[in-house]
Amino acid sequence: MTNTPPALRLAQITPDNVHAACELRVRPNQERFVAPVERSLAEAYAAGPDIAWPRLVMDGDEAVGFVMGGFDPDAGIDAFRCGIWRLNVSAEHQGRGYGRFAVRAVAEEARRRGQNRLTVMWLPGEGGPEGFYTGLGFRPTGEFMGDQVIGEMFLG
Repeated sequence: MTNTPPALRLAQITPDNVHAACELRVRPNQERFVAPVERSLAEAYAAGPDIAWPRLVMDGDEAVGFVMGGFDPDAGIDAFRCGIWRLNVSAEHQGRGYGRFAVRAVAEEARRRGQNRLTVMWLPGEGGPEGFYTGLGFRPTGEFMGDQVIGEMFLG
């Protein structure tokens, strides 16, 4: 998908759409690479609204994905200062540009907040998201958080 359809947008998680968010499922072979949305929402609640930025990826009225940015300029761990904490695109909607749209939207929010570097972490392995992230311009930093690769992208 080279152009963003006019109906594509991010939506704040609300009581009206939280169920749709929790129903999103990646492909079974991808489940080991990303936490389910309900876990992400629990982590967002614990982190607080000034740090966690969970959003539904909407195509018209249909929830097609979930992305959570994290913005904590004072975090003790550099990778947690400005990054993508989660990205889930439902199995039936993958390959249509929704993930790319979500990453760009988080990058736009980061710029709006005055940030110039966006991080992401991924678990390496066959079927994992490394190719997706590097294809968007993220580069491994050479650092790891546990067994996850830390990637970074500088925002122009």
